[in-house]
Amino acid sequence: MSDKFDQLKDALQGEPPAPDPQARQAALNLAMARFAEKHAARSQGTAPGRRHTSSGGMGPSAIWSAIVTALKPSNRNWTPVLAGGASLAVLTLAVLSTHSLRPDLLDWRETATEPKLAKREAAPTPAKPDRDAVANRDTSTAQEHPMKMATGQPTPAAPVGQDDEAAMAPAPEMQALPAPGMQGAPVTDARSGFFAGRSQMAAPGSGYAVPAARLRQMDIPAPDYFEQGRDRFEAFDPNPVKVVKEDPVSTFSIDVDTASYAYMRSRLNQGVLPAPDSIRVEELVNYFPYDYAGPDSAAVPFKTNVSLMPTPWNADTKLMRIGIKGYELAAAQQPRANLVFLIDTSGSMQAQNKLPLLRNAFKLLLTSLDPDDTVSIVTYAGSAGTALEPTKVSDTPKILAALETLSAGGSTAGGEGIRQAYALAEANKVDGINRVILATDGDFNVGISDKETLKDFVAREREKGVSLSVLGFGAGNYNDALMQALAQNGNGNASYIDTLNEARKVLVDDAAGTLQTIAKDVKIQVEFNPAAVSEYRLIGYETRKLNREDFNNDKVDAGEIGAGHTVTALYEIVPAGSSGRFVEDLRYRSNEAETSPASKNSDELAFVKIRYKQPDGDKSELISTPVTTADAVPSTSAADTDARFAAAVAGFGQVLKGGRYTGDWSIDDAIALAEGARGKDPFGYRAEFLNLARLAKTAAALEPLKQR
Repeated sequence: MSDKFDQLKDALQGEPPAPDPQARQAALNLAMARFAEKHAARSQGTAPGRRHTSSGGMGPSAIWSAIVTALKPSNRNWTPVLAGGASLAVLTLAVLSTHSLRPDLLDWRETATEPKLAKREAAPTPAKPDRDAVANRDTSTAQEHPMKMATGQPTPAAPVGQDDEAAMAPAPEMQALPAPGMQGAPVTDARSGFFAGRSQMAAPGSGYAVPAARLRQMDIPAPDYFEQGRDRFEAFDPNPVKVVKEDPVSTFSIDVDTASYAYMRSRLNQGVLPAPDSIRVEELVNYFPYDYAGPDSAAVPFKTNVSLMPTPWNADTKLMRIGIKGYELAAAQQPRANLVFLIDTSGSMQAQNKLPLLRNAFKLLLTSLDPDDTVSIVTYAGSAGTALEPTKVSDTPKILAALETLSAGGSTAGGEGIRQAYALAEANKVDGINRVILATDGDFNVGISDKETLKDFVAREREKGVSLSVLGFGAGNYNDALMQALAQNGNGNASYIDTLNEARKVLVDDAAGTLQTIAKDVKIQVEFNPAAVSEYRLIGYETRKLNREDFNNDKVDAGEIGAGHTVTALYEIVPAGSSGRFVEDLRYRSNEAETSPASKNSDELAFVKIRYKQPDGDKSELISTPVTTADAVPSTSAADTDARFAAAVAGFGQVLKGGRYTGDWSIDDAIALAEGARGKDPFGYRAEFLNLARLAKTAAALEPLKQR
């Protein structure tokens, strides 16, 4: 009986037979598995130990020596390795040649502290995966122990020529990928050569690429992904002080978004001050519910409440509050819902505060829906597709199973995902709520990603009766500017989900307001009486400002109010004759404002007008409310609890943004004012605000660099 090594030698010298696809794949899986194990403990950067050379460590000679040793008859591992015959030999030579020519493509590094590659049994030829079993597997164990190697039965390889990455499952050893890993580096495709351009992710520290579709078949989560310092916000300056006799009218669109507050909380809980442009003061103020008087019927969908108090940070000015409370629908009045969950499953969504939190958030939303409501799921990464056809909420297990199969990998074709989600929503429209709920970190980098193009698209789609809400996740690569633009143009609202408690608040406690619109295109216009007010400043709403002529133009889009929502707007005003004016009189213009006799003799300080449309209407209706001296209180302590707490939050937000108009008023002053205005706090939101304000006092201005 001849030596097996002699047989291999003869095979190398002779004409090679046609490669066997299954044997080739099995050998490739084994090679990748051993390579991943060898470099599992390696982190990004320069490892300790000697400098790596082509002749030292795991250079070509060392690799060839290891192969020769593995092929000797005395080694019990030679039988499976020879299953590929000459194909294995050709593959081995290709790997060695590649390393010699391009060592940067394969990192054969070894350090003095790195353990040697232990001998082990070769993996049997894998069997083709059962897709149903993969879709319904229990991932609880993997989530608790993300680095635990899968112990399921191996599955055979698919034919090499098949262009379905999902069919090419790696060997079981490859399922034990370490984390965190290096993301975004050029990677390879085992079938189509190096730098194949497919949506892939690199195994940490290895240089080997695992296609995104393969990651979706693994029994463990993908390696943690994080970016840093790439969050994007729309830049804006605080609203300036306006002189009443020059510009007496202020117009803006209503806003009920709360994303800015939740993002601020996320950053402060990490010990970092939020970026100034991420602070939208109106969203901080409107995060909290207020006990305003509401309308008596749905015929007039909301009621206006006004008040006036001394400004906490300026004794020479007054703080005017406009509060709106939306009509609360009874359970029997709630319409049917057709919801499409549009879920970002790209590589940037791997982190625990992104896709895993997103899954649980949508599970909570299901608990607030009616059994007859319909849910669909569209996902997008390198491309977009339907993960769940329209399904009744009564079939909750099917919906949950679809959510559980989601995993992250690839680039971000968000534009295509939005298009498919709207198409699915329109194809299944109901007489009620038709809404796409986009859940993402906002990182669109494939296909249509231009903000203006996407805004135009969702604006056209809203005219067809399908609205868009946006849920933001994660930090480091969070595109708030795009998400705000989409929500504002899609007749929806934007929220940021940083914790499961926030998901419950947005999708369960506030579900009616989040999903059910009771008034659309809501605009506010305030006209100040120059005989009573010399200057004013709108606090917040910088990204919602409208032109004066837009107020009566029903073609101009504006914000929406959901069932039971409260909305608060604050103006800092300078009473006529006050010494607290910000703007001096002009030298060459008369200081006397041209006012009518009625304004001089009136006790009105301002006149508030609100325009809105019914959810299915095209013509706006008007509500008017005067602000008079009767609405004023003599001191801050005499103001109602809600007014004082809103003032504390507004002052805190302005301080975080730079404090241009708050003087020497500090975070400690905001804490003191809020502590005395907690009032009824059944959910603990106000108590949480106090803790966040205390954290802001010691938060760092810049996030420390994360090390992988």
